[in-house]
Amino acid sequence: MNSILVIGSSNTDMVIRVPELPNPGETVAGGEFEVFGGGKGANQAIAARRAGGEVQFIAAVGNDEFGKTAIETFAAEGIDTSAIHVVDDAPSGVAMIFVNHAGENCIGVAPGANARLTPEIVSSHQNAFGTADVLLLQLETPMASVAAAIEIAAANDLPVVLNPAPAAYLPEQLLNKLYCLTPNSTEAEALTGVAISDEKSAVVAADVLLGRGVQNVVITLGGDGALLHNADGTHYQAAASVKVVDTTGAGDTFNGVLAAMIARRQPLQDAIETAVKAATLSVQTAGAIASIPCLNQ
Repeated sequence: MNSILVIGSSNTDMVIRVPELPNPGETVAGGEFEVFGGGKGANQAIAARRAGGEVQFIAAVGNDEFGKTAIETFAAEGIDTSAIHVVDDAPSGVAMIFVNHAGENCIGVAPGANARLTPEIVSSHQNAFGTADVLLLQLETPMASVAAAIEIAAANDLPVVLNPAPAAYLPEQLLNKLYCLTPNSTEAEALTGVAISDEKSAVVAADVLLGRGVQNVVITLGGDGALLHNADGTHYQAAASVKVVDTTGAGDTFNGVLAAMIARRQPLQDAIETAVKAATLSVQTAGAIASIPCLNQ
C-alpha cells in the first residue's frame, strides 16, 4: 500500500518574473529569469513522493543536459526512475512561464521528448500497473498513451486519477474508467461548456462529468479551495487565505498529494483536505518543484 505510478511529462521551466503578464504583441521589460525543473508529470511525481508515497515515474526525456538533470533530480527525491526513457531524436521538454507580481502565470510548452512517450512504451511497463495502488495521469503526453494507460489500469483494477491539463476532449469510454477527475475551473468549463463562477456552477459542471461516467469529480478552485462531487453528494473544502508568491505548480502539488493520500486509503474528503493544505503552502514559494511541501509541513 502507498505505491503511486505516475505517467506523464518532464520539462525544464524557464521562468520570467514581470510586473504584469504581457498581452498579445506586447513586450514587458524588467523581469527576473530563473530555471526550475518542471512538467506536470514530474511535479506530481515529486509531490506524491514528498507526501510519503513510493513513486515510479514513466516518462521520456531527451539525451541532453536537461534530461540528465531531470533524472538526477528524480533519483535524489527517491523516485524510481527505471522506466524513464531517454530518446535521441527529440530534445527534453521545456516550458516558458511568465509570473506577475500577484503570482499569476501564463505558460507556453514545447513538449519535445514528451511527445515520444508512446503507447508501446507505456504497455512495456505492465508490471508496474500490477504493483501500484493508484495511477496518476495528466495530458501533456500523447492522448493515445494516456488512453493505453487507463485501459491497462482498468484491466488491473487500479484506481486512476486523471488531471485533465491541458484540457482536451475525453471520450466516455475513458471517463467511465476513472476513479477521480481533477480539472481546475477553466478545464472544467472546457470539458463541459458550463461557465464556472461560484460553487453552485462548479457543481453543475461536475454533475455533467458524473453523467459521462466519472466516479468522483474534484474541481480545484484556486484560492477558494476544491469541490468534490460524486453519487454521495457534494463536499466543499476551503483553502486558507495566504500571501501568494507564485501559483506555478500548485495544481500539480494538489494532484500528487491527493494521489498519495488515496494510495494510503484515506477517505477522499480527507485526502482532498490534505491536498488543499499542500497546494496552499506551495503558492507561498517561487518555482514548481521548489515549492512542493513535504508531508510533515
